[in-house]
Amino acid sequence: MPAVVRGGRRQSSGSSRGVASQKGGRPRGGAPKPASAIPGKMAAIGRIDVSPRTVMIALGASALLVIGVLATGARAERIGQSVSHGIDGVTAGMGLTLKRVHITGASAEAEPAIQQALGLYSGQPITSLDLNAIRERVQGVGWVREARVVRLLPDTLIVEIKEHDRLAVWQDAGQIKVIDAQGQVIQGADARRYPTLPLVVGKGADLAAGEVLPLLAQRPRLMSRVDALVRVDERRWDLRLKDGSLIQLPAVEQEAALIRLDALDQRERLLDLGFARVDLRTPDEVAVRPAADA
Repeated sequence: MPAVVRGGRRQSSGSSRGVASQKGGRPRGGAPKPASAIPGKMAAIGRIDVSPRTVMIALGASALLVIGVLATGARAERIGQSVSHGIDGVTAGMGLTLKRVHITGASAEAEPAIQQALGLYSGQPITSLDLNAIRERVQGVGWVREARVVRLLPDTLIVEIKEHDRLAVWQDAGQIKVIDAQGQVIQGADARRYPTLPLVVGKGADLAAGEVLPLLAQRPRLMSRVDALVRVDERRWDLRLKDGSLIQLPAVEQEAALIRLDALDQRERLLDLGFARVDLRTPDEVAVRPAADA
């Protein structure tokens, strides 16, 4: 009997182990099943202390850092400048310093103002030059319509200039100024240095000159005799010739009026005969008043 009891217990115990194996236990003699364990670094992150005490310490350290930066005042800026100077020193040691500035496209009259606007000196580190700032300074010169700045390592700066075109000298309110094709006054230009430019006179003549002067340039025989173009009521032009005679252009269709004048001059040599006035203000009509001694 006792043996039977002990055998039954062993059988019961073995049966129990078999159930455990079915529920996920490791089978006897089989390979171990891999466990889904968290890698070491991830496990460490997962164990970061985020207790209220830790959060308060972090916030306090951040506040101290901000206060320290504010208390230094300009020290941060000085530190940045020191670093910049250090870099400049390195580039200078490598020979990357400014030695030559070539200005192209500038007139002799405009070049001194452009050189002054550049604000450069020999020996400064070329790699630290702000090319956009230099270009803006140059374009601020009255002569300059457009500028381009190119850095050419190791030691050269190229400045390409496009100046405003000189269209005419504009006289108004007792002052004379040089203007371009858009009627813009060229600051710094001395009108007395441009005696060959056409003279336009009166209010509004600066803005209207760009339309009529190309028409006259197509007629050199007439243009050579013009002394001044006078703007009348900001609407039309009177051409005052060098011999004192007057040609009155209409407010509209100026080119058509000049074509009629050309035809009359070719047929009658009008500009050689002498006259007091030629009135072209009426369409399809030319009225001529002879000079007193004609």
